[in-house]
Amino acid sequence: MSELPKTPLLDELEKGPWPSFVTEIKKAAKKNPMAKDELAQLEKSYEDKRGYWKHGGIVGVRGYGSGVIGRYSSLPDMFPNVANFHTVRVNSIAGFFYTSDAIKMMCDIWDKYGSGLTNFHGSTGDIILLGTNTENLEPVFAELSSRGWDLGGSGSAFRTPSCCVGPARCEWSNIDTLDITYSITQEFQDELHRPAFPYKFKVKTAGCAVDCIASIARADLSIIGTWKGKIEIDQDAVKWYEKNGMDIQKEIVNYCPTKCMSYDGKTLKIEDEDCSRCMHCISKMTKALKPTGEKGATILIGSKAPFVIGATLSWVIIPFMKLEPPYQPLIDFVRKSLEYWDEYGKNRERIGELIIRRGMREYLEYVGLQPDPRMVKEPRRDPFYFWKEEELIPNSQL
Repeated sequence: MSELPKTPLLDELEKGPWPSFVTEIKKAAKKNPMAKDELAQLEKSYEDKRGYWKHGGIVGVRGYGSGVIGRYSSLPDMFPNVANFHTVRVNSIAGFFYTSDAIKMMCDIWDKYGSGLTNFHGSTGDIILLGTNTENLEPVFAELSSRGWDLGGSGSAFRTPSCCVGPARCEWSNIDTLDITYSITQEFQDELHRPAFPYKFKVKTAGCAVDCIASIARADLSIIGTWKGKIEIDQDAVKWYEKNGMDIQKEIVNYCPTKCMSYDGKTLKIEDEDCSRCMHCISKMTKALKPTGEKGATILIGSKAPFVIGATLSWVIIPFMKLEPPYQPLIDFVRKSLEYWDEYGKNRERIGELIIRRGMREYLEYVGLQPDPRMVKEPRRDPFYFWKEEELIPNSQL
């Protein structure tokens, strides 16, 4: 085995109660020179309190503009095996379902061409293969693609769509998150592989408002499953929860955001017309409550991490959309939104920031949506409203 460099500062990160990434890098470093130099450079970064990675140019594979993140060491003479240390993003499977054979195959390829370090998964949802040199980019892509894998999105492109496990393992999913994600991935191949936008555009699909994929905080376009009918109540099951220690009033009723629930110690009641379908009560009492009626999705837009105007959560843009294959209304809406953003967006401006800057009214007119009170994100800050001339009623008609 190769002797590892001394890393007293990184060793401290292995002493906590949780598994450490340092331990995994050391495992790879025993057999891979790239991982060994990466470990040594990381220790130096901790010593000097500065990072030594830099962007030194754009790299990729033939025919693709995204999927590879160019990364270079600023200390190539000291750490020659990571002079190039590019990241390869591989498009993940919807719901993150893999066979052990598929994962072993991918790891074998990465051991052959890269550092052996991986991340399942990056925040966007891709499989992240950490660290290879420029010469190995085409070979690793050839081997992955020959086995049915594809690169994910990076840069100012349509990013790899991702979703929760949906109906595959969750009985509360109101939509087929897996099929929706697959369909969107296939539909927007060109936008995913060839960056042409002002900045990144992420789509995440959640089967219900519990939002296990955190789409409302991480996606420019959030697709969240919902329903139109009532919540079916099994009163005997409600009593079962109470008998087994649940404080119905404190844990369920008091946490209802729209105050549409009441409990008198005998009967749980829900005013369904006031319910926002947040799923809190259902997720806490799965034996007692169940959504009924027509199912579809609420479409939200605009979330992002801090950059120009700080972090934002997505807000409702289409309160309810019926989602059935081939999902054409959804695809048409996404394309119109991308057209609007491509037309008016500034460099490195997300679509939510654009809508905030230019106004919701203009965006709604462009994509062909009528205003709805459920789209309101916050109260107006001024009393002024500007009418278009064609919207004014002539005096002769008053």
